[in-house]
Amino acid sequence: MALTKNKAVLSWIDEMVAMTKPDQIVWIDGSEEQLAQLRKQAVDEGILHELNQEKLPGCYLHRTDVNDVARVEDRTFICCEKEEDAGPTNHWMDPKEMYAKIRTMCDGAYKGRTCYIIPYSMGPVGSPFAKYGFELTDSIYVVLNMNIMTRIGVKVCEALGDDAGFIKGLHCQLNLDKDGKYIVHFPQDNTIVSLNSNYGGNVLQGKKCFALRIASNLGRQEGWMAEHMLILGIENPKGEIRYLSAAFPSACGKTNLAMLIPPEGYTSKGWKVWCVGDDIAWLRVGEDGRLYAVNPEYGFFGVAPGTSMKSNPNALISTQKNTIFTNVALDTSDNTVWWEGMNKTPPAHAIDWKGNEWTPDMGTKAAHPNSRFTAPAKNCPCLSSEFENPQGVPISAIVFGGRRAKTAPLVYQSRSWDHGVFVGSIMASETTAAAAGAVGVVRRDPMAMLPFCGYHMADYWQHWLDMGKKIGKQPKIFNVNWFRTDDEGHFIWPGFGDNMRVLEWIMKRAFDEIDAVDTPIGYQPKAEDINLEGLDLDLDTLKGLLGVDKELWKEEAKGIREYYAKFGDKVPAELLKELDTLEANLQ
Repeated sequence: MALTKNKAVLSWIDEMVAMTKPDQIVWIDGSEEQLAQLRKQAVDEGILHELNQEKLPGCYLHRTDVNDVARVEDRTFICCEKEEDAGPTNHWMDPKEMYAKIRTMCDGAYKGRTCYIIPYSMGPVGSPFAKYGFELTDSIYVVLNMNIMTRIGVKVCEALGDDAGFIKGLHCQLNLDKDGKYIVHFPQDNTIVSLNSNYGGNVLQGKKCFALRIASNLGRQEGWMAEHMLILGIENPKGEIRYLSAAFPSACGKTNLAMLIPPEGYTSKGWKVWCVGDDIAWLRVGEDGRLYAVNPEYGFFGVAPGTSMKSNPNALISTQKNTIFTNVALDTSDNTVWWEGMNKTPPAHAIDWKGNEWTPDMGTKAAHPNSRFTAPAKNCPCLSSEFENPQGVPISAIVFGGRRAKTAPLVYQSRSWDHGVFVGSIMASETTAAAAGAVGVVRRDPMAMLPFCGYHMADYWQHWLDMGKKIGKQPKIFNVNWFRTDDEGHFIWPGFGDNMRVLEWIMKRAFDEIDAVDTPIGYQPKAEDINLEGLDLDLDTLKGLLGVDKELWKEEAKGIREYYAKFGDKVPAELLKELDTLEANLQ
């Protein structure tokens, strides 16, 4: 029984059903009764393994196909009419050609299978930010994860009403052929298609596919922004809460920052940190001229390895109930989960992520390095009371960051909005041993959006510049680098909770409560303005962390010019001017 009378929705579903030919159709209404039934079915069919319900109530383990364990950037396409609109950093195919390929691959794809229809909302249902979509899938795993990551069911259909502006999504597992994966976005039709995968990042379409690739396009058309950013509230001892959003490439501590626990010296004085979102922010200008942000997601899709009570207690606590773990190890002693970095004592015996017997002396990983947890946001101990606010939270600072051993200082502030866009556009990290290839190679990842921008990156920078003109009270823009190293390669800054010390300075700057020093790259703290109380770090070391090496920055400027050249004459004039200014300042 259809949950909507929306003609546009029903007509598109009819078309998809005619092509995929399912044995049966199930509309997902979001009721606990239906979801409980699907969980039971998933356990009976071996799709999910039920974990110890006393220790991990409502939690399950899932294993993907061994060749289906991560996002596949080389199989991810933006299909718009002109290749130039997709830009040099996206894979492109002509929409007509891609649709023809999809029709061939999906003909009868659901034969012998069930088509689940998931109505879902990105953002609180009914919020001015909210966007609605339907994902058709033949995977119970996808249904149960989408229930955690998005708001699903009848209420979404009611909020959409007769509006034809919904996001269309089709997911077919097919035979999980590793060379036949396609993660495809049609921005002109607001359509997403995922084929031959059952891994979260490729098939939970509300996540990167909709909330970033499609939404970045919608934002450009409608005058708002879809960003790969956490959203954080910092409460000072007076009880004021001030919000920032922050973008970091992977492996730069984004989730840890989103759920930061301040150092003892701060908590004892009444400082608190509130998580609004750990991964994605949608931002728009409010009636008062400020920039407001919502987290369009409803859950966390976090990397498990390395998450522990030491590194990120709030994240670990978030996984203790109603969570789906994917590709972690099963501890056979008590039917719970384990992964590398969770604690120092691996289980004596486990079943590894591939489903094989495992013991610590085998020398192999028990959990896949990209194994995941899908956890409800409401489990998070530091979840902001504004999480469901339909109007979002006002953003006073925007923070960019990367992983640089020597070049970028601990923190600096841009001189203006345009300069801040420049700072975001040159964001970079150096490759570590973990990444394939050479160590220390600079990889640019503008605004941490390189794999997720649904159109030409230079047009995206222009959209940022245009947005700046619309924001009456612009947030101040900063760059941080927690990863400066000494000559032996050890990190100098302690990171984790101590990053609060830098955030305190950022927020004071955002509200014009403290001075700064002008440097060739932007404004920086006076070393004595960063609170070092209770930290084993002296003022001279901090001065070193804030140092700007002109020779290194001259090299950096050269690298930026080379990078900009990739985007041809589309690079906005404002950014080239900022680069000229940087070069002049370094002379």
